[in-house]
Amino acid sequence: MGLLKVGVPQPWEKSKKNLNYVRKAGVRQFISTYNRVKDLKGDELLWGDEIEYGIFVLDHQNKKVRLSLRAKEIMDNLNENEASHSYESEGCNWVPEYGAWMVEATPRRPYNGYSVDLLRVERNMRLRRKRILTELNDNEIAPTVAVFPMLGALGDDGSVPPVPVGGPVTESEYIGDGIINPHPRFAALSANIRKRRGEKVNIRIPLFHDVNTPEYADLPGLPPSTCCGEESILLWRFGKGDLSREKYGNGFVIVGCSNSSREFNDFGDPVTLQKWLVNVECEGCKGLFYRSAPGVIVPDADWPRNGDVVVGSEIPDVPGWIRLQNGYYLPMKSDDGEVKFLHKVSSETHTNNQQKKALGSETPMYRGSVGNFSNVPDLKNALETAVSSLSNEHQAFNDEAKMFNLRPAIHMDAMAFGMGCCCLQITFQATDVDESRFLYDQLAVLAPIMMALTASTPVMKGRLADTDCRWGIISECVDDRRPAERGRKGGPEPDPEVAGKGYRRLYKSRYDSISTYIYQGASSEDGQMNNRILNMYNDIPVPIDEEKYRQLREAGIDPLLSQHIAHIFVRDPLVVFDGAVEEVDDETQTEHFESIQSTNWQSVRWKPPPPRTGPNDPHIGWRTEFRSMEIQLTDFENAAFTTFITLITRVILTFDLNLYIPLSRVDANMQRAHGRNAAVNGKFFFRRHMAPLEKGDDGFNEQYTSMFSTVNGKKSTLPTVFSGDDLSAFNLTSTDSDVSSWEGVSEKRRVAPNASGGAEENSYEEMTMSEIMTGKGDYFPGLIPLVYAYLDHIQCDSVTMDRMTKYLDFIEKRATGQLQTPATWVRNFIRNHEEYKFDSIVTDSIAYDLMIACKEIGEGKRGAPELLGDVVIKPILASDAYEKKLDSTRVVSNDHIRSLLQRYAARKTKFDETSAVEFQI
Repeated sequence: MGLLKVGVPQPWEKSKKNLNYVRKAGVRQFISTYNRVKDLKGDELLWGDEIEYGIFVLDHQNKKVRLSLRAKEIMDNLNENEASHSYESEGCNWVPEYGAWMVEATPRRPYNGYSVDLLRVERNMRLRRKRILTELNDNEIAPTVAVFPMLGALGDDGSVPPVPVGGPVTESEYIGDGIINPHPRFAALSANIRKRRGEKVNIRIPLFHDVNTPEYADLPGLPPSTCCGEESILLWRFGKGDLSREKYGNGFVIVGCSNSSREFNDFGDPVTLQKWLVNVECEGCKGLFYRSAPGVIVPDADWPRNGDVVVGSEIPDVPGWIRLQNGYYLPMKSDDGEVKFLHKVSSETHTNNQQKKALGSETPMYRGSVGNFSNVPDLKNALETAVSSLSNEHQAFNDEAKMFNLRPAIHMDAMAFGMGCCCLQITFQATDVDESRFLYDQLAVLAPIMMALTASTPVMKGRLADTDCRWGIISECVDDRRPAERGRKGGPEPDPEVAGKGYRRLYKSRYDSISTYIYQGASSEDGQMNNRILNMYNDIPVPIDEEKYRQLREAGIDPLLSQHIAHIFVRDPLVVFDGAVEEVDDETQTEHFESIQSTNWQSVRWKPPPPRTGPNDPHIGWRTEFRSMEIQLTDFENAAFTTFITLITRVILTFDLNLYIPLSRVDANMQRAHGRNAAVNGKFFFRRHMAPLEKGDDGFNEQYTSMFSTVNGKKSTLPTVFSGDDLSAFNLTSTDSDVSSWEGVSEKRRVAPNASGGAEENSYEEMTMSEIMTGKGDYFPGLIPLVYAYLDHIQCDSVTMDRMTKYLDFIEKRATGQLQTPATWVRNFIRNHEEYKFDSIVTDSIAYDLMIACKEIGEGKRGAPELLGDVVIKPILASDAYEKKLDSTRVVSNDHIRSLLQRYAARKTKFDETSAVEFQI
């Protein structure tokens, strides 16, 4: 849950006076940290997972289930027991979570970079489940479910002990402040998000349409279960529902369908950067010099000429300027406003300036239909054609908007609805800063794919939802943006104490998918690229704090990382503690940096090494955290997905692959992943050639020959160059010539952000989950065969290989629809319950039976072939939670010895009787 500090949080009005200082100090702290540790290299692979548990009370007599608010007591007891059993080779670490009914657990020591550590994952997860069982009362349970299905639906009777609805922290109509963890940070987060926003958070997810759902009775013409047809899934555009609320109130939400060719929010804004045609209309003028900052000319040789198309966005804080995708700036018109330099054009418009393509100043999403303006003699005619195309494109926006569907919504109004969800997260230590940044980019592409595959949140506030995942709920529950920041009119006047005065346009909540890739890469033209953002796939707006960006660049931070830090610092710190503002040493501490970093809850998080406060502190390197996956009902499932993602990171690094696609398509995948049963019915944008193309190929149809085509859909027979089982030791490249002097990193990885050797409009396509996981045609091998190839490559030991095969077989069956996601299983359980009225309502009795079933499946007491196939979960017992000492202390009581012997004699007698019967047969 981020940075937990002992102290007294300042009230919002007091903390506002310190926000500017904390933001500035946070950047100073990052610069100091980066300069101190940027040259760290050679760290081994260390990794670990985080699992969150909810604790619930069963009322057997009345068939009810409620929140148990004993999480802190249980956590404290568990940590005491861990301390007294620290001699054991495996252990757990227990930390607070947002809800007073929640606790988070991690392995006490990280997993190492060897294949045998893959076997530790499930063992440690089972150990955590055993140990939490030891602290539960007889009527308490702790299943690994994503959400308490009745949260906010029970009024004052939602917890044990009961707490009244509302309170000064949340002012909620549905839940009480008393269910928030008593640590002061959590209540401060909740209150300050509401106060900064200027109103309560507003969460609305589409309600599932069953045959008797009462909210749909007044909406004739909508068939039950679907609104998008068989070839599409419903899209809930979380974080973009202001217009529908203004028009229809809290009871409705506008949704879209995944078969649209472009992605929009519900008031028509495109989510990609704007394209601009350069046309400097003055005598002798041929184009524009780049600017490293507004007004600062950079005379690079490839400055954009008249007729070139550049990609960027307007800067709200600096009117009259755009910031380009490559990190440079251009003025929109002359200083006196008389000469216009840049003209908006259609996203279909392209230029054939290959150097700009390599530098990332355009992202060709589609094949050009307007033509190459650089070679058009009549530039004025070309400009008119481009603007006309833009007008037609906007009309297409409006036409598509008419296809949106109005749906009844499940309304929620407090942070607890999102942060009360449980999930599965994994953190990896990289060998150095560059590897950590490269993994960040690759995992960002996988985030929506794995979220859909692990979907487990089909019910909220006692109602069945028409979505399967938690992500958008959390995104809206912490959305502290003011109206102007969300693109709406009205709201408070500009406030100089908050970031961007509360008026900078912010396209996403602070809990969302990433907005910029961060791996800088390199090129053979290093001399001309020192000031460039080199990732051409950054095709969505990236709001940044311009002052912080300049400060980072002046400190020597490369452009792409400067953009990332300046982007997360468009947010305000949400909690400021008394006595910890100017008192914090920016050279040795990172508290202010972490206060903003830890409350940018993105799908992937990049984590610099923390400062060491003492000689005995462990060394911690550059890390990347994967945050999108949903919690599963069993430790087998959670371990399968944890080890799978770990192995995928090794596959990418070892086989020199990359998964880059434009971030606009990653965002589209994030929306699609929420759809009901998206893992089976959905399609996702994914890179079709993970290995770089050969020179001359364009990645399309017959002109592209994949390195994987020779294996004909089977596991690749890649050469075994190394022996052993160290997962962190392999960085395989195809030939020695591919490895440059750049710290031994291959040229393929260096240029991956620019995808040299192919036309990028053909680099990705829509694929089903089955195709992503198992392969498509002869050009895309699939992620699961690649993992098998990697395990063969490292000569994985037979015991580990056997377990990994079970995991991969399970994942393949889920991806192909042979096994259900937890979301589908839960939905079916509810709809098949004898008390269900097909009205999308979850009653107390249904929730009671559901939670017991989830507990029994997780503890191995109930089979679930729809979820697990033929996998059998070995029963989990609290009595096995701690190791037993081979004690030699003398037993004083003879009676105790006799009772033990009598118990043994009874077992022996039973054995003799059984043997006699068998002998007679």
